[in-house]
Amino acid sequence: MMDAPQSERRLRRRNPALGEASEGATEAPSEGLTYRDAGVDIDAGDEAVRRIAALAKATHRPEVLGGIGAFAGFVRVPTGYREPVLVSSTDGVGSKLKVAFMANRHDTVGIDLVAMGVNDLLVHGAEPLYFLDYIGIGQLDPARVEALVRGVAEGCRRAGCALIGGETAELPDLYALGEYDLAGFAVGVVERERILDGAAVKPGDVVLGLASSGLHSNGYSLARRIVFHVLGLRVDAMLPGTGRTVADELLEPTRIYAAAVRAALAAGGVTAMANITGGGLTGNVPRVLPEGCRVVLRRGSWRVAPVFETLREAGRVSEPEMLRTFNLGVGYVVIVRAADADRVKRALEGAGESVSAIGEVVSGPRGVELA
Repeated sequence: MMDAPQSERRLRRRNPALGEASEGATEAPSEGLTYRDAGVDIDAGDEAVRRIAALAKATHRPEVLGGIGAFAGFVRVPTGYREPVLVSSTDGVGSKLKVAFMANRHDTVGIDLVAMGVNDLLVHGAEPLYFLDYIGIGQLDPARVEALVRGVAEGCRRAGCALIGGETAELPDLYALGEYDLAGFAVGVVERERILDGAAVKPGDVVLGLASSGLHSNGYSLARRIVFHVLGLRVDAMLPGTGRTVADELLEPTRIYAAAVRAALAAGGVTAMANITGGGLTGNVPRVLPEGCRVVLRRGSWRVAPVFETLREAGRVSEPEMLRTFNLGVGYVVIVRAADADRVKRALEGAGESVSAIGEVVSGPRGVELA
């Protein structure tokens, strides 16, 4: 696909997903069938490869090894690590893609794809190193694939990792016309002795919340139900309370916290972090708490974006359901020693984040409660 071997990857078009003929059916073409007759356009695939080659190459780091035509990607472990540990994550974008289909906007969901994987790596103190994507699509449109990969490349740029490869599969019998699915695979590296797993958290630690950019990529089945069925809105309509169209609000890309995490770790005193994805604040924060530690979050201590109030009111969604479905304006959590909280908060703000002290760690059964 690209000018480096690890990126020469897209659209080898394995697995065409040809359907079986029904019983008794016959097909006797006057000429031999082609792959295009079966719904897979190799020429369009080659054109898509040509379009996206430079996008991926522009994200490469010095560790990426290069030539053209390899079947896999090659990346050296960065220098300076004594005992490097590779950290990996995989995720998708979910039903947010349905909004992209409706709005015919495809250049931002790739950012979401990178964010969903990279933000998970960051939780453990890892430096994002490289990323691969998978696009399964019903009918290959080179311009659409280019838009998708442009978003992936932009997400990698924001994360500081290299897009080294992936796969695009044209599957006409699996996806509806105009639809696709995305999956991403992120790999990072961390010094073994610096892995963050939450074991260092203690009562008295302060919980800092970093603002989200909106819904990120979670809770969209409920959000779409409320917006399109309860409120009966179209993607080009204004979403009440937000001052934005439905498409603009619901397709706002997930925030990538790589620069902020680097700043926080450099400031010192961080004991744990949590990416607020599916499960919300009440489901994700406990994942990094040791036994005997409980987080108390203070209502009103952070800004809840208008979109969440709109969804809550229109859907008459309960507080517990909102808390376990959406991020409610907090996209990432940093837990830090109380003595270091002000310094870390300043470092995060210096990296461009909006940060609030939203709670503290107390003794008790592992979990989250609101006060």
